[in-house]
Amino acid sequence: MSSSQESVLSSYETDDSQASKLMKKSKESPFVPVGIAGLIAVVGYGLYRLKHRGDTKMSVHLIHMRVGAQGFVVGAMTCGVLYSMYREYLAKPNEQKKDD
Repeated sequence: MSSSQESVLSSYETDDSQASKLMKKSKESPFVPVGIAGLIAVVGYGLYRLKHRGDTKMSVHLIHMRVGAQGFVVGAMTCGVLYSMYREYLAKPNEQKKDD
């Protein structure tokens, strides 16, 4: 291997584990763990209701659970975007005024 290939490969190989990446991402965007927790909650509820769904067809039940999970994740993403916009545009100008 040439040195240029080694430098490219070494940049991809990091010591970050999946847990540390998740912690770093949750510090940058606090609504990422909320979305993940909501997704897990909807999936858990869906599995619980699967046993007690009555005469509802399986396909209808799965569609409802998919829509619920997607709705929760999209809602968490929207809240995260609104939060980051608040920090970027409303909180920063106040900090700049304090510095002046």
